Amino acid sequence: MTDAPLPRLEFWADLQCPDCRTALTDLHSLRESYGEALAVELRHFPLEKNKHAYAAAQAAEEAFAQGRGWEFTEALLQRCDDLAKAKNGEEFLVALAGELGLDAEEMDVALIDGRHTLVVDADQAEGKAIGITGVPTYLIAGQRLDGGKSQDGLRERIVGILDAAKAS
Repeated sequence: MTDAPLPRLEFWADLQCPDCRTALTDLHSLRESYGEALAVELRHFPLEKNKHAYAAAQAAEEAFAQGRGWEFTEALLQRCDDLAKAKNGEEFLVALAGELGLDAEEMDVALIDGRHTLVVDADQAEGKAIGITGVPTYLIAGQRLDGGKSQDGLRERIVGILDAAKAS
């Protein structure tokens, strides 16, 4: 039995989605169990029904560019209900960036100039190509785990995949 490197966990999310907020509990648990050995990558799958989700995805990418992507993503998911109620999603996102100590002015410019549009579009296209229809969805070791209908048992399935990979 060897300690093989763990496969990367892709977390496909819509940052205006309450179910994705709930999935943070699983992500935190996995990070506690596996630490830095588990690479978690945020992948964007903004749903059309969520009017600010696309801008939120771009804002998250800008936060990653500023070195604070997961902090921004988690704060945003914790306030996804507030984002849903916001009349101007971009203003909300810029304000949140400022609250977290990110460069809010640069966040505003990034949302205006669309510098992260290609990343979000590419994620969305890839998600559709691999059959993602809802969020949250996880992709790990070639397996897609859909949490859009129910997240029950997903963490246990991910742990099983990770432990099998670690043992191989």
